[in-house]
Amino acid sequence: MKGALSWPFLRLYLLTLLYFSANSILNVIIPLKGESLGASNTAIGVIMGAYLFTTMLFRPWAGQVIQKHGAIKVLRLILILNGVALLLYALTGLGGYFAARMLQGVCTAFFSMALQLGIIDALPDKDRSQGISMYSLCASLPGVIGPLLALGIWQGGSPGAFATVMLAIAVLTGIVGFSAKMEPREEGEHPEQTSQGSAMFQSFGQLVKNAHLFKCSVLMLAASVVFGAVTTFIPLYAGQIPGGNAAVFLMLQAGTIVLARFTLRKKIPSDGQWHASFVMGVMLTLAVAALSVSISAAGGAVFFYSGAVLMGLAQAMLYPKLTTYLSFVLPPAHRNVLMGLFIAMADLGVSLGGVLMGPVSDLSSYSMMYMICSAVGVVLILFAYGPRKEERGSGR
Repeated sequence: MKGALSWPFLRLYLLTLLYFSANSILNVIIPLKGESLGASNTAIGVIMGAYLFTTMLFRPWAGQVIQKHGAIKVLRLILILNGVALLLYALTGLGGYFAARMLQGVCTAFFSMALQLGIIDALPDKDRSQGISMYSLCASLPGVIGPLLALGIWQGGSPGAFATVMLAIAVLTGIVGFSAKMEPREEGEHPEQTSQGSAMFQSFGQLVKNAHLFKCSVLMLAASVVFGAVTTFIPLYAGQIPGGNAAVFLMLQAGTIVLARFTLRKKIPSDGQWHASFVMGVMLTLAVAALSVSISAAGGAVFFYSGAVLMGLAQAMLYPKLTTYLSFVLPPAHRNVLMGLFIAMADLGVSLGGVLMGPVSDLSSYSMMYMICSAVGVVLILFAYGPRKEERGSGR
């Protein structure tokens, strides 16, 4: 496999696009269905948050399981379980969605770890950020069309249409996934192993002990709370904005992510250095985005949609930058598990964006909740300051 845009990688990106297509629809359908049934923002946030909270719990184990049993074998099993989860969405109501979200969360933990670790290991250092950006791009691409399709399904009022779309996504994902191939890692990429349980517990301590991992994890966790609050509550908040439309907002956000990750993929640093000004600029963009969304209740659609574009830009830049940086500086002996812990922080943040911000919006308002998100972004600007001069992980 050579080059981030070679055919074997393009096939993996296509699989990623199909896999995440269901979520772009569910992120709109679930809040709307919950509201129609009288569910509180807290309840909706818990159901939405169950997906990535479960993903977060399973990520630290995913790297080791994949290493032991092989990416392809694990991937095929995961695609079957993902089909079962989508079937639950098609055949059950709001109560069944909670179980489906949890099952889908397990699948995503292993699916994304298999593909991202494979991309990191297969690409040369100079192309690594491009590969991660392309993976992230294809995970985001369904968000350009999915929200509009979801609103069409919802407004059409046909349960059969929703079920048909879910089943079609499950079948197409399975077909592409079962025919995909991933090259095994070269000898020497896996340093000596300790027992899985011992390595796992040691690795949890690195969240605090490893300065690189700690800084990136805090930034990703807090920023993801803001991203999660947008994903969960924009479908409900949009109705309070003069001229606001949830589908347009989510499409603008996703479209910006896709465009930025493709056109700016070579601009994301891929040299193992911290680049504090770059990260601080991303956090400033995040803070302004949340502020724009917050004041749009009074300011109107211009602020609302400007927030969507800025939010998409921040999201497009942050994850590939931090992931690429960690791929250089983490110790190779435990990189799989440590990367899993970092990505788990992103999952936990998005989940908390629904679980924590639901009660905040119930007690105050959506506008105030997004103002708090903006304040979080301001704090992160300060936290991102400072180059990392510690020694990079040895053994690469």
